[in-house]
Amino acid sequence: MDGKSPLGAFLRARRQVTTVDQVGLPNIGSRRTPGLRRDEVALLAGVSADYYIRLEQGRERNPSDQVLDALARVFRLDAEATQHLHDLARHRASRHGPVGPYDWLRPYVLQFIEGCDHAVAFALNRRLDILVKNPLASALYHGLDDCDNLLRLIFLNPVAREFYLDWRQQAEDVTGHFRAALGTGGDDPFVQDLVEELSHGSEDFQQIWARHEVRTRTHWSISYRHGVVGEITLHYEMFRVGSPTAQQLVVGQAEPYTSSERAFRRLGRLAGSPADRH
Repeated sequence: MDGKSPLGAFLRARRQVTTVDQVGLPNIGSRRTPGLRRDEVALLAGVSADYYIRLEQGRERNPSDQVLDALARVFRLDAEATQHLHDLARHRASRHGPVGPYDWLRPYVLQFIEGCDHAVAFALNRRLDILVKNPLASALYHGLDDCDNLLRLIFLNPVAREFYLDWRQQAEDVTGHFRAALGTGGDDPFVQDLVEELSHGSEDFQQIWARHEVRTRTHWSISYRHGVVGEITLHYEMFRVGSPTAQQLVVGQAEPYTSSERAFRRLGRLAGSPADRH
């Protein structure tokens, strides 16, 4: 997906989106490519230019923790992205097995989702396939193509740009969460197939994916423009559900005493859920 060296691809991507203004260097002359030059990164990180070039090219595979931390500072990485950098450098195997063509939920998780009638609830795997959703979630995504996978919905369904009130933010957040969920497991063939499909079908995905941003989401809010109930904002919490394939349980509700709660009740009527009786 990103070349022979995942570490090199990550460094190259972060270098290209880091500006001289961000790192305090003078902006002298025009640049043929965006971002920092390799010799500038090397200078700021306290390593030789040749050493940094070998890191990007995958010819140097054992940088010290001090070098990695210095590079994280240069690229202004947060704690999560810094850990991702260390994992790539140490060739740490993904903590999870491959996604595979099917991904079975544990019975108690399935029972919870099917019985959850006061919140939108669904389960995801690391590819962000929606494995199962309750009636409220089905009503939320009703009539949308590609809603079997959050990335396909966002990037391959043109209706998504109207469905999400802030499509760009959602696209960046979900892509960053996808990369974080993969960890170093990007060589999973089923993940590679999805990335290839999205790259061929969406220039926006290509651009966002190429930045190598890492964003784990545990709680967030999304505003929608639903075709039946109108505008609605839902607040989500995400929980890992103890699976070796890193399945995630997502639960969303509207804030009480708001227009979104009224829209949520209408959504409940569509779903035949008790959520419409509060």
